Amino acid sequence: MRRPLGLLAGLVTVAALGAPLGTAQAATASEAACRVSVAKPRLNDEAQKITSFAVRRGCFGPALMRIRIKRAVPGRDPVVKSGATRNSRITLKINCRPGTYYAFATDYRGHTVKSKAAKLTCAPGDDAAPTPSTPPPSSGSVGTTAENEVVKLTNAERAKGGCGPLKHDPELRAAAFGHSSDMAAQNKMAHKLPGRPDLRQRIEAAGLTGFRAWGENVAWGQPSAASVVRAWMNSSGHRANIMNCRYNLIGVGAKKDGQGRIYWTQDFVTK
Repeated sequence: MRRPLGLLAGLVTVAALGAPLGTAQAATASEAACRVSVAKPRLNDEAQKITSFAVRRGCFGPALMRIRIKRAVPGRDPVVKSGATRNSRITLKINCRPGTYYAFATDYRGHTVKSKAAKLTCAPGDDAAPTPSTPPPSSGSVGTTAENEVVKLTNAERAKGGCGPLKHDPELRAAAFGHSSDMAAQNKMAHKLPGRPDLRQRIEAAGLTGFRAWGENVAWGQPSAASVVRAWMNSSGHRANIMNCRYNLIGVGAKKDGQGRIYWTQDFVTK
């Protein structure tokens, strides 16, 4: 008996960008000269702000560049601030709080760099409030245990890239679950099923309006939340949806068919 393999598909409806045309030779030469650098965090004595910046030089084309400032503490070092840009330079500033800090920068084309650590102190009497740490990934408050585990694991992956956690929205979850149910009923995995509405229509029909961007991952055959999130993260298109920092809401729906196989849907929006 042949064991069914897990299948998956991803969709982004915000925009589709093609790489600028040019000679492969020129692109290769330019990419070889591409460099990303990040400055060691330092204290601006006058403003009492800790600052760091990242710069991208000599690169062939634009790419999203992200910088994260981390504070060294026992255990896992928290990200105290992150930011991203498609320009060649980005600067971050945080309120002064004594401690040891360092910064990471990456341009999502494989260039990653880490700064040296800096032990910084604030001026005596400074009572600037510490910058709030990134809230922990939320498992959400709607949906099934398996669906909320997908939300939790998705947020854990986003945190690694400096993205904020997604909130499990009940209306978006209803849209995702309805689509998984339709896929299970039709025994077909697709973003647009025969006789059924498309993604935007499904979201609006569930009662969610006023969103500016939306995307979707679907999959079939993965037996658990961990296995489906792992499959999506191992696929560049699906990973791009998960790691899109503009999204702030998520809905996850999981539905078994008559043979016990699970259809998964993961919907995202920016609102």
